[in-house]
Amino acid sequence: MVNIPKFFKNQEMEASREVLPLLPLRDIVVFPHMVAPLFVGRNKSVSALSSAMTKDKRIFLATQRNAGVDNPTEKDICDVGVIGTVLQLLRLPDGTVKALIEGKQRARIERYVPNPEFFEVELSLLPDIPGNTIEMEALMRGVIDGFSKYASINKSISKDLLSKVSAIPDPSKLADSVASHFSFKLENKQNLLETADLRKRLSLLVKLIKLEIEVHQMDQRIKGRVKEQMEKTQKNYYLNEQMRAIKKEMGAEDETGDELKDLEKKIKRKRMSKEASVKARQEFKKLKLMTPMSAEATVVRNYIDWMISLPWYKRSPIRHDLIEAEKILNEDHYGLEKPKERILEYLAVQTLVKKLRGPILCLVGPPGVGKTSLAQSVARATGRKFVRLSLGGVRDEAEIRGHRRTYIGAMPGKIIQSLKKAGVNNPVFCLDEVDKMSMDFRGDPSSALLEVLDPEQNYSFNDHYLDLDYDLSDILFITTANTLPDIPLPLQDRMEIIRLPGYTELEKYNIAKEFLVSKQIAANGLKDEDISFSKSAIYTIIQRYTREAGVRNLEREISSICRKTARKVVNRKDEKKYVISVNTITKLLGPPPFKISQIEETDQVGLVTGLAWTQVGGELLYVEALTMPGKGKLNITGKLGDVMKESAQAAVSFVRSRAENLGIDKDFYKDLDLHIHIPEGAIPKDGPSAGISMCTSLVSALTRRPVRRDVAMTGEITLRGRVLPIGGLKEKMLAAHRGGIRKVIIPIENEKDLKDIPKVVTRQMKVVTVEHMDEVLGHALVLGQGERLFANNDMPIPVEKGGSDQHQISIN
Repeated sequence: MVNIPKFFKNQEMEASREVLPLLPLRDIVVFPHMVAPLFVGRNKSVSALSSAMTKDKRIFLATQRNAGVDNPTEKDICDVGVIGTVLQLLRLPDGTVKALIEGKQRARIERYVPNPEFFEVELSLLPDIPGNTIEMEALMRGVIDGFSKYASINKSISKDLLSKVSAIPDPSKLADSVASHFSFKLENKQNLLETADLRKRLSLLVKLIKLEIEVHQMDQRIKGRVKEQMEKTQKNYYLNEQMRAIKKEMGAEDETGDELKDLEKKIKRKRMSKEASVKARQEFKKLKLMTPMSAEATVVRNYIDWMISLPWYKRSPIRHDLIEAEKILNEDHYGLEKPKERILEYLAVQTLVKKLRGPILCLVGPPGVGKTSLAQSVARATGRKFVRLSLGGVRDEAEIRGHRRTYIGAMPGKIIQSLKKAGVNNPVFCLDEVDKMSMDFRGDPSSALLEVLDPEQNYSFNDHYLDLDYDLSDILFITTANTLPDIPLPLQDRMEIIRLPGYTELEKYNIAKEFLVSKQIAANGLKDEDISFSKSAIYTIIQRYTREAGVRNLEREISSICRKTARKVVNRKDEKKYVISVNTITKLLGPPPFKISQIEETDQVGLVTGLAWTQVGGELLYVEALTMPGKGKLNITGKLGDVMKESAQAAVSFVRSRAENLGIDKDFYKDLDLHIHIPEGAIPKDGPSAGISMCTSLVSALTRRPVRRDVAMTGEITLRGRVLPIGGLKEKMLAAHRGGIRKVIIPIENEKDLKDIPKVVTRQMKVVTVEHMDEVLGHALVLGQGERLFANNDMPIPVEKGGSDQHQISIN
């Protein structure tokens, strides 16, 4: 209750009293000059509004002390309220009434007039008590400034409203208008309504505005902070919690909880390294604190799944029976004695030593010689699982080491992935085509392999994704390559090189007879009763339809014959067996693309048969030389590399230095042009080993002496005529054997390599070792009866040697 000053007289008070219907309000305080829409549903309140509408539309509005009371008494209603005028009344279909009422003047309840239908009260007006003019002006400015500041942070207050409020000159109206736009507490609003002293009312309003501004600013800061934190993971968390509560109410099982329990059991049961076990438990603790549907939880879950799925200590039992292992290797591959011998040595040592680090075997050879299949046979012979990883075209270091977990979709490298697939920690791991890797801005995968293939380091291989040390030392790594120079030297240094040269015709025949024919008969749905191959037919396919170091094309031709025969078998009317003979092959495969022998039919001047090494094996290399009238110009053609051109120049210089001794005009280079040509000009050629071939061709052209057609040669020449050693001897010898050569001239320093040549080759060819060019000419040129090659007869005595089995170096 507000105390009325003593200067109000009783007569004046009684004269200002009037009786009006009372409308109790809930959760709202109406100020003078405020228009408020009210929804009225209680019977007494509706009756009070009806009574007001029948008279002068005036009604007294007072706020309930407790908004929760539906049937208030006199004690539940505040004494001070506002007299209002009903501007509009609208009865709604549900029986409630919507009233639009404007507050006019403060008033205080003096007494309640008895009325059973609604509250009716006797009121006395509550006039404003003015204050000091200057102080009032300052307080008014404070109210306007506070309201302006509040409007700047609360976008719901328009600029027009701010302008209207700022223009109000009356302090009472200003205070009431401003207070009506704030969401003060109900008690504070009621205090403002009950305060008649304008100075006190404005002071209280200024304090409340400042407090509201601070609360609003704090609220905005909190909302901003919450908005930053309430990202997708938090939203998902709340949604998942709701879903979990719903499932719990419905009696559904908590699948996420069960999954976490299962995962925890797996971590406890899994035997891992100490470092991995600690890491797994740490990650699981983080996972339990995360919402299951968050992106981070998925990353952590995948990481834990990878850790528990790896075979940290799981090993497959290794077979140590050397006799059985040798039997399996011989069953799967014909020949390849040296690789088989090295593998059996490894198995023997492993039988004696429980833990053997390495070795890393690198099988180098032409395509189709059985490198990858030999690795598979090693796995079968040792009882290990086989894993193959093709490195052809790999140029990203992360393919080997994996991606770090910071990247979206990160995974371990192919090494770890393959071990997970194998399920054991000691498989035979074949790294295929290790010479086909390349490098770019993403890194060098061959450098990443240095750690993998180093027996001194791979016991602690660190994959970027796992970020843990993993032991690779139990793995038997076998790499394959076609050419050794394409493998970086540091990587070569970590591997034991085992060369697989091309097969001889006899080896190809046995491979076809024992493996390929039966394989293709079964692959094409035939039986042994339907088709058979004669020995001559297989040799014909080898000699006239294929020209390769391996047996891939041989298998394709046999497959083609089997397909054509299968068509005949389907259409046949009797049980006739098809025998594949030489005549049948021509009908099935067409004209042969190759000759059985590639040597010339007659000895020719200036034409020499050289030997070359290629990635697919050895080849015969013909060297042609011509002389013609001119001024000593030297032409060298055939798409030759710089090294080969320099060999030709060295050969010319040697011939000029020995011209008189060879019976050649010493000034021949002044009157003759020389042209050296290597046929098949579209194929690039390089290397020094054709030096003695080009020199022999030049001497033949200048002396007009023919060169023996059944002689082939290989060797590097120096200016003094010395013959230097070459590489790839076995492939070259096999090419000579295929081409029908009867005599092969090689450098004397390559004599040590003859032990690697198959005996079937050396038995059918004569191998001559030389150390000087004069010896080469003595064996290669055809001399007439009683004719001497050298004028002073100082030709060194030729040395002829035979040999046996396997060797090669990449050159030419």
